[in-house]
Amino acid sequence: MTGTHTLDRRDFLKAGAVGLGGLTLGFHLPDERPWASPSDPFQPNAFVRIDPDGTVTILVAKAEMGQGVRTALPMVIADEMDADWDMVRVMQADAHPSRYGSQMTVGSRSVRGNAWPTLRQTGAAARAMLVTAAATRWGVAAGECRTERGRVHHDASGRALGYGELTEAAAALPVPSNPALKDPSQFRLIGKPMPQLDAPEIVTGRVAYGMDVRMPGMLYATVVHCPVFEGSLDTFDAAAARRVPGVRDVFEVSQGVAVVAENTWAAFEGAKVLEVTWKTGEFAMSSADISRSFAELAQAEGAVARNEGDVVAALERAAKRVRAVYEVPYLAHATMEPMNCTADVQSDRCEIWAPTQHPQGVQGTAAEITGLPVERVTVHVTRLGCGLGRRSRSDFVQDAVEASKQAGAPVQLVWTREEDMQHDWYRPAAYNRFEGGVDAQGNVTAWKLRIVAPPIVGRGPRYGEGVDGVSVDGAAGMAYAIPNIFIDYGRSPVPVPTGHWRSVGPSQNTFIVESFLDELSHAAGRDPVALRLELLRNHPRLRNVLDLAAKRSAWGSALPAGRARGVALVEDKGGLVAEVAEVSLEGGRPKVHKVTVAADFGQIINPNTVNAQVVGSIVTGLSAALDGEITLEGGRVVQSNFHDYPLLTIAEMPEIDVHLVESTEEPGGVGEPAVPPIAPAVTNALFALTGVRVRRLPIREFTQAVGSRQ
Repeated sequence: MTGTHTLDRRDFLKAGAVGLGGLTLGFHLPDERPWASPSDPFQPNAFVRIDPDGTVTILVAKAEMGQGVRTALPMVIADEMDADWDMVRVMQADAHPSRYGSQMTVGSRSVRGNAWPTLRQTGAAARAMLVTAAATRWGVAAGECRTERGRVHHDASGRALGYGELTEAAAALPVPSNPALKDPSQFRLIGKPMPQLDAPEIVTGRVAYGMDVRMPGMLYATVVHCPVFEGSLDTFDAAAARRVPGVRDVFEVSQGVAVVAENTWAAFEGAKVLEVTWKTGEFAMSSADISRSFAELAQAEGAVARNEGDVVAALERAAKRVRAVYEVPYLAHATMEPMNCTADVQSDRCEIWAPTQHPQGVQGTAAEITGLPVERVTVHVTRLGCGLGRRSRSDFVQDAVEASKQAGAPVQLVWTREEDMQHDWYRPAAYNRFEGGVDAQGNVTAWKLRIVAPPIVGRGPRYGEGVDGVSVDGAAGMAYAIPNIFIDYGRSPVPVPTGHWRSVGPSQNTFIVESFLDELSHAAGRDPVALRLELLRNHPRLRNVLDLAAKRSAWGSALPAGRARGVALVEDKGGLVAEVAEVSLEGGRPKVHKVTVAADFGQIINPNTVNAQVVGSIVTGLSAALDGEITLEGGRVVQSNFHDYPLLTIAEMPEIDVHLVESTEEPGGVGEPAVPPIAPAVTNALFALTGVRVRRLPIREFTQAVGSRQ
């Protein structure tokens, strides 16, 4: 029998009746901040409200950036509630310093982890309370009642009541502490393909992105930043900028010079003619300098990330030893919607509209700049025109708040594409030195890897010289059963700003791991799929997705002349993905004809969203693999727009065949795990086709070399 009690603030919160007898339940999504203290004050971070008319409103505190969170989270709650999906409404939560726990939306965490049972328990608790209310009214046992599409039924008497009719009575009941959850076989919404709740608003242009915000009396601004990292403003002459029609003001802000105007175009034009001199500081490295510094650091021992067996002895005994150096470049986020934020700073309050992945960070930044208490800062989270981790930072918010504060008016701050590209928080570059061994029977016996890269977070002496977990993610924890493994990490002090990119560490480390494993497979004379299956003997779920991808791609069967296949796989953020790429060369450039994907994401909430995320991930990963590279000259970024930082075109888009494993395991991350395998799948196919290894991305360097021989 399910027990009930009145829960404290670290459990479900029953907020009581709202409006005309409505029922409101709060629930807590676990704090995802690794630095959070267990004693931090807890308040719920989302609410479920059932109104007397039967409408179910779900308040979501995560940011929607195309990953479908504003449909997936309500689906989980509504399914456990047995709500009528047609009566479900979703509201976006504003930022709050504590009420919602962590509102950070990163790392494919919105559903996976402890959020999954919490979401389910919230819906189940509401269902149990509504059933109890109906059973009490009818004078029957709760076990005699069932729920379906927002109604409680008592089949024996033929009676039924809608949820809206029961809200007042349900609101007076204690919240179940351990409500009975559905068996997965009873799911009506979870696992079913569902349209996005806000799809009609998207296709009709009614969804508000950050750049869609408009307010009375609003001005428009942009900021010119120092082009050299670690540089600062020296002097500026605003005369020419002020002569541009529409420009209202030009002034210094913390990160550069702001141009404020009557419209964004005027602000951009004013910024073009602004005369600025900069103090460039000491940093003046080029990409070649950075690569050399990484190579030098790789000569020294690093911090040990993994050490199993005796790799030195195993290498000495190996029948064949393979050595290789792999490099990956810095990558920009290049989000479709440039960095932007609208701020209205007044003497007693600050109101912000921002496409942000970190609402509480925005709130804290604005409070610090304005000197206002954090509770006087309101942050409205708009829909994001792509995030990829870039919008977890608040540098663009700082520009907007400072501009509004000095202008004395609401200001919409938009970075130009050039400022956006050249002042990113980049996916780190890395230098990777491998040595591996195989024995006379073709077994991989030794794996030695040194990773040199700047850390994604944490620079300076106070962070020490230990392993940066993100920098070795996707390498140190690989699932292959190799008896002798040694992996260490060299922390580079190069001051290029780095940050979270889609899939983060595995986006680079899967390329190096899966490529070098292919090298060992070739040295051993083994089929790449067969060798991987053998090395995954302790990981049945990864074996399963690899086997599925191989079968669905007809691995080993004949292909048309001039084509080859390559394979790669990853376990990333709870998602397990194997990909097989079918590739040819056209004029020396790879043509990816087809990508076969097998993925195990655990329990799938919405297959429509999952398929879309897999396809989008491959577009992201393939864009980076083919052309993605941020280079530096004299301490500044060379690339400035899509002409020299291209993304995949429609003509280059391969056929993508996605196969999702049915599973009742807890949900894994969906938005990122399909990114890492595509680069090595393509480069491994290129080796099978040409006999030439790709050890440095992007692939265009390889294609130029091969193309010159054709």
